[in-house]
Amino acid sequence: MKNTIFKNKNIKSFLDFFSRVSISAIFISAIPGKINGFERTVEYISSKGIPDPIASILLVGAIICLILGSGFFIFGENQKIGTVFLLLFLIPTTIIFHLFPFHQRAVFMNLGLIGGLIIAALRESK
Repeated sequence: MKNTIFKNKNIKSFLDFFSRVSISAIFISAIPGKINGFERTVEYISSKGIPDPIASILLVGAIICLILGSGFFIFGENQKIGTVFLLLFLIPTTIIFHLFPFHQRAVFMNLGLIGGLIIAALRESK
């Protein structure tokens, strides 16, 4: 009877999809604020010592990583591409915005997301 619920392919497939949607939810929810508050977000990035033109480019890149990463991670044939985009967004964001000064809660939440994405990237393809 050991792990019998996870041997049913339909349940396993549903849980896999649900897990990817759940992990992506935080990234998807960040997209509208970055687009609608683009200038305000550029100002915030600039306040961390990054020049305005570069901050704008970084924000466009972040939005692209969030959109493509979430899409590939949830729906893509190869979800590893999605994990790469999401990690490209999350790791620098964590370093730039949450390490100095140290925001304990944000750092540990992001480390949890990073860990989940790495697990997803390392697992065997279907």
